[in-house]
Amino acid sequence: MGENLESEVDTKFGRCPYFLIAEIEDKEVKNVKAIENTAAGQMGGAGITAAEIVANEKVDAVITANLGPRALSVFGQFGIKAYQGQGIIKDAIQKFIEGELTEITDSTGPMHMGSEK
Repeated sequence: MGENLESEVDTKFGRCPYFLIAEIEDKEVKNVKAIENTAAGQMGGAGITAAEIVANEKVDAVITANLGPRALSVFGQFGIKAYQGQGIIKDAIQKFIEGELTEITDSTGPMHMGSEK
């Protein structure tokens, strides 16, 4: 939800305010950068646009609490694996490094899950 490793993993991928891009080398986080999710306020298609924003950062994997079918499809097109994580971001990354997160192979949230009505 926030801009640093102490923030919590947001439950709505397409509507989260920021993405943290963590560079992992030798099982350690070397660099982290926050990028604003400019898709968060979109009326529709936020998941697709958010997935494209992340894919453009040339990531290999994504950690998220929930992922809709369209965002999952975009990641599949770019060869990006998605993993289900929750809680504090730095803890979720550590679980990823240790191979403790479950890969998301089917959507964990419906389309439009994040839209406020």
